Amino acid sequence: MRATVILVQVNPGEAFTIRREDGQFQCITGPAQVPMMSPNGSVPPIYVPPGYVSQIIEENGVRRVLVLPQQPEFHPGGHSPLHHPPPPPHAHLPAFIPHPAMMPPPPHLYTGMAGGVGDMSSQYISQYHPAHIYSEQVSADSHSQHGRPPFVHRDDRTSKTHERLQKKLKERQAGGGGQVKDSPPPSPQKTCNSPLTADIHNGIGGKGSEAEQGQLRHAVACPDKQTGKGKNGESGELDKEAQALQALLSTISKPVVSDIQARGAVVSWSAPNRPEGENGSMENDCSPPENLSFEVSISVSGKDGKYQSMYCGGEPSATLEDLRPATDYHVRVQAMCNCLQGSPSEAVSFTTLSCEPDPPNPPRKASGTKNTLVLQWKAPCDNGSKIQNYILQWDEGKGTGTYEQCYYGPQKQYRVTKLSPASRYSFRLAAKNDIGVSEFSEVVDLFTSCSVPLPPFPPELEMTGVTWLCLKWQRPTSSPKEDDIYYILEMEEEGSGYGFQPSYDGDELTCTVRNLHRSTKYKFRVAAYNSEGKSNPSQVVEFITNPDRPSCPCRPVIRGRVLPNSFKMAWEPPKDNGGAEVTKYVVELCEGLSGLSWGPVYSGPAMEHVCEGLKPGCSYQTRVYCMSEGGQSPLSETLQVQTPAVPPGPCQPPRLVGKPKAREVQLRWGPPQVDGGSPVSCYCVEVSGPQSEESREVYQGPELDCSVGGLMPGKTYSFRLKAANKAGFGPLSERCEVTTGPGAPEQCKSPSTTCKSPSCVVVSWEAPPCNGAPVTEFRLEWGAAEGCMQTCYTGSGLSHEVKGLLPATNYFCRVQAVNVAGVGLFSEAVLCQTPCSVPAAVSNIYVLKESELLRYETQVDADEDEEEEEEEEEEESNSRPPPVYSPSTCLGICWDPPCDHGSEITSYLIDLGERQPVVVGPVTKHIIQHLQPDTSYRIRIQALNSLGAGPFSHTFKLKTKPLPPQPPRLECTAFSHQTLRLKWGDGPAKAVTSDALQYQLQMGDKSGRFISLYKGPCHTHKVQRLNESTSYTFRIQAFNEAGEGPFSNVYTFTTPRSPPAPVKAPKVERVDDNSCEVTWEALPPMKGDPVIYTLQCMMGNSEFKQAYKGAATSFHVQNLQSSSDYRFRVCAIRQCQDAPELSGPYSPTVTLSPQRNDVALSGSAAGSGSRTGIESNRARQSLTDEQCAFLLLMVFAVIAILIAFVIQYFVIK
Repeated sequence: MRATVILVQVNPGEAFTIRREDGQFQCITGPAQVPMMSPNGSVPPIYVPPGYVSQIIEENGVRRVLVLPQQPEFHPGGHSPLHHPPPPPHAHLPAFIPHPAMMPPPPHLYTGMAGGVGDMSSQYISQYHPAHIYSEQVSADSHSQHGRPPFVHRDDRTSKTHERLQKKLKERQAGGGGQVKDSPPPSPQKTCNSPLTADIHNGIGGKGSEAEQGQLRHAVACPDKQTGKGKNGESGELDKEAQALQALLSTISKPVVSDIQARGAVVSWSAPNRPEGENGSMENDCSPPENLSFEVSISVSGKDGKYQSMYCGGEPSATLEDLRPATDYHVRVQAMCNCLQGSPSEAVSFTTLSCEPDPPNPPRKASGTKNTLVLQWKAPCDNGSKIQNYILQWDEGKGTGTYEQCYYGPQKQYRVTKLSPASRYSFRLAAKNDIGVSEFSEVVDLFTSCSVPLPPFPPELEMTGVTWLCLKWQRPTSSPKEDDIYYILEMEEEGSGYGFQPSYDGDELTCTVRNLHRSTKYKFRVAAYNSEGKSNPSQVVEFITNPDRPSCPCRPVIRGRVLPNSFKMAWEPPKDNGGAEVTKYVVELCEGLSGLSWGPVYSGPAMEHVCEGLKPGCSYQTRVYCMSEGGQSPLSETLQVQTPAVPPGPCQPPRLVGKPKAREVQLRWGPPQVDGGSPVSCYCVEVSGPQSEESREVYQGPELDCSVGGLMPGKTYSFRLKAANKAGFGPLSERCEVTTGPGAPEQCKSPSTTCKSPSCVVVSWEAPPCNGAPVTEFRLEWGAAEGCMQTCYTGSGLSHEVKGLLPATNYFCRVQAVNVAGVGLFSEAVLCQTPCSVPAAVSNIYVLKESELLRYETQVDADEDEEEEEEEEEEESNSRPPPVYSPSTCLGICWDPPCDHGSEITSYLIDLGERQPVVVGPVTKHIIQHLQPDTSYRIRIQALNSLGAGPFSHTFKLKTKPLPPQPPRLECTAFSHQTLRLKWGDGPAKAVTSDALQYQLQMGDKSGRFISLYKGPCHTHKVQRLNESTSYTFRIQAFNEAGEGPFSNVYTFTTPRSPPAPVKAPKVERVDDNSCEVTWEALPPMKGDPVIYTLQCMMGNSEFKQAYKGAATSFHVQNLQSSSDYRFRVCAIRQCQDAPELSGPYSPTVTLSPQRNDVALSGSAAGSGSRTGIESNRARQSLTDEQCAFLLLMVFAVIAILIAFVIQYFVIK
């Protein structure tokens, strides 16, 4: 069975609600057509309201169901139409789903127009009265004009039909599962508003004060009352105090309703009371606090229906507003305190009074003629009392704002007769019931029809084009402005033979007729019509379309030969002139091939032209377009023309660059002003001498300068220039005369040198040939190397004295001559050597480091060794140590050797100021002894050679260090058989590294040498790994920045004897019920001292007692009690020869348990079982400290891994 698509038509001012596939609701406002798909292909049942009929129309296989109002004569007389009729066909389609491919996009939520929005689970949605939005927020626009919900009334037939449909809906909901959230209740009369929101229409929302609104928001924002949270916000059961308070809040009595009006009532109640029989303590604990608040809720859907909050505050009474007239309500009250909410009170029912109807909608025009108007209207909400009559008033077409009654009766339509054609009439409507008359509706203006219009004036031409004409016409003067007049524009093309054809039909006064032919005459006329008929056409007018622009001319061609400055071109007329004759042709010319700068060169009717004033060897582009009445044609194709080149024009004479040289001149020139249309590729320079007129070529090439050599100094030469391109050489330029300058001097001869002193040399030379210009100066260069000489003299003299030279040094010199023409060549370099002299001054003096000072042997000691014999020298060098120099009384200095100036240095003189100078040999370091500690000395050094003493060096200030510190006293503060703790000085045990005073502790070895044990600022040190009963020697030394002080006297300390080692746990074997054998391992003698043992025994929880003492390693214990536990331990004792005994630590304790029968296995002896128990007990007791520590470490590691696992999987993830 195929699916059927049904189109639901939504009229203007109505709304249609559907449920989409995702469960959301979509509201579609009219006018619209909603496609719905029937899965089984059937047509749904159609329900129409009274006064309406359904009509099925089938067009191209599509069936349309239209709901149309009946004609006036079919209305049953005296019957009041329903205010809420049964739904139209699109109100409820349970068997149909929206077509997903044809659904329009969801618009915004519509609440204010008739039809409203509802839930598809309700039975139907009325499109003829205001409805509500059943959601979490109620809009103020969803109420009627007076700010209250509409009241719904039905007659008996409608009520029965609604009850039957409501029963079907309940059965469907019971089978399909519950009502959709936020859906309206089945009965419009019992519809309740949404839960409490900030925009609710009751006694608080919109009319209450800001404080009351804050209380309302506070009451809604307390979620603890539903979740059972206590005062601290923690989930779980309430404590006793909160339970007692909640029980007290639940004892509130039912409210009392008074002053019931049509749209309001007053509700009052009393605060919750404690039940009788409570004791004083409970009464004090459960007394309601001061911040007690109340919440009033009402329901329009029965006692057990959905309640809506109308008031929340601390007052014991409230005024309920915005109620619906003639409606049954149930009201209840709840007490709240500190986010705790008691149970609601018993509901009290009341019914609001009836009142006058709501204002109806304005009447609408159903039909009309020139003299009549048929008006129809819809019934408004009657508010509990049936509408008896309607009052229709009009202004009789006067427009003064005064209204008279024209109809009074129960019908919902009326025909007004005897009206004027094309006139405006204003109407308004009111409804009346037994209570009173409603307010009038809004005023509506309606118009009557008019007569057939007169023929209009002929159309006028507003604008014209090639393929279109824009026409306009005027409205007939006799037609009133209120009349709707339409126009028909008819057109006839000249020579077509089809006559007038309509080209426009509408109410506009202008029209643009398109798709016409160019330069063609057309005839037009216009006729007017309205609802009464059509007028005669206007007079016929003729208009002609504009001609089109012509097509482009043919591509131009060259006529004749192209000259360097002109060429002749011609072209053909265009193939299509656009319907008009060509009036002129325009020729454009562009220089170059870029096509950027086009300019007109000809304009006229001729079809050929000579382009003159061109440049030789240049490319040109030309094109043509034509002009006619229709406009300008497109451009023709481009013609490219290349003019031939000519030889370049004359150049400017070459010019001299810089000053002329004696035998060479530098010339430079520019390109010719006219290159002849081709780039200049070559230049030619010709020269003629002063004695001969013949010219010779000295340069030919593309450069713009050249150097002409081989000339004579001081002579005048003439130069001319010509340029050439691919067309040939151009004419020669004018002459340029240049005079060469004088030449530079010739090379000088080698100069002669004379040594005046070790630091002064006299150099002399001769003047060379001047070469045409007198020598103005000489330049002498002097240097220690031949390749790096510098100018030391410039002047006109022939000799120079060079001073400040070094003795015994080789120097080189050379000279050159200079005149106005230039600089001559240098002479050959001459070698000169200065004589020897005394040494130079010592430049730098350095202080020797302490490490170098200790290893240094003075020259005095070396001289003494030379005087002794070789054997004694060897014995002394082997026997006595090298001399030690203290930085407090000695200064070690070294210096850089100065220049000896050609004579070897023989000795140095060290000047110490007030002390006697010291003379040393040709060495570069020396230690000055027998100085005062912490004293400054001024030192300078002088070098001597065979020629004499050189100058003293600069004075250097040096200072000796203070004396090193004395050694402290050394003492032993703690000792054991393996360690000794030593202490010295009065400072703390530990010191920082930055202390100025530090110490070095040394210990003597077996060979008598001392080995360093500690070096640092501390005042204590612990010596470990020593032997027992052994004497050790120590000495200490203090040192600081001044140096190392002397060692102290040798101290001797002796370690005591060591106690014996601990004995392993003994082994216990039960011999019988009253005795056992205890054995333990023997220890070797300690340095010849024998070792004995002590065995202690403890019974039960008593003290240990000595059972044996001797050298044996076993003992037989007797007189044991079979029912008691015994513990044994062993201790080794060292028997010293000259000292008291030394006891070692006790072994681990071993327990001997009483003998039991269940220990022995079947087939095994009782003794064997006893030994097994003792050994197992001993194994349990033999855990060492290391094993216990390892066991604890493993336990902590397992716990850490478990905690990390829990954090990873339960906290992080």
